[in-house]
Amino acid sequence: MKNFKKILFPIDFSEVSPEIVPYVISMADKLNAEIHIIFVVRQLENYRSIFVSHLAVENFEMEIVLGAETKMDEFVEAFFKGIIRPKTKILIGDIVEEIIKYIKAKGIDLVIIGTHGRKGMDRIILGSIADRVIKSAPVPVLSVNPYGAL
Repeated sequence: MKNFKKILFPIDFSEVSPEIVPYVISMADKLNAEIHIIFVVRQLENYRSIFVSHLAVENFEMEIVLGAETKMDEFVEAFFKGIIRPKTKILIGDIVEEIIKYIKAKGIDLVIIGTHGRKGMDRIILGSIADRVIKSAPVPVLSVNPYGAL
């Protein structure tokens, strides 16, 4: 059987993210695995071609990254305090591409991802990130429906 020593938990800071935490902690505890949590800021390069200066777009991206770093610290403090200190990272780019790159770069063995993080128009426009990760990941992916019956 494969050894799972590094678990990746991609989050989107929606109401779903905290619901997945118990699954991540339980699996990491049972497998004695390291937890990696990432958040991917969507790259805004497409806006550079529509009358918005490159500097304005880059500044806005950096503001989002700084906000995400603060939110990540708060998330870890709220849900992992005294349990495990996960490794965290904020990335910029296409969400699925960055998740896959991170898996390969860090030698991730297992991904635990929540479903139903996006609703309405976001889901229609962006599709399901979880579905795309499941189909693209070079490692096993555990998808958790936070609204499913326990």
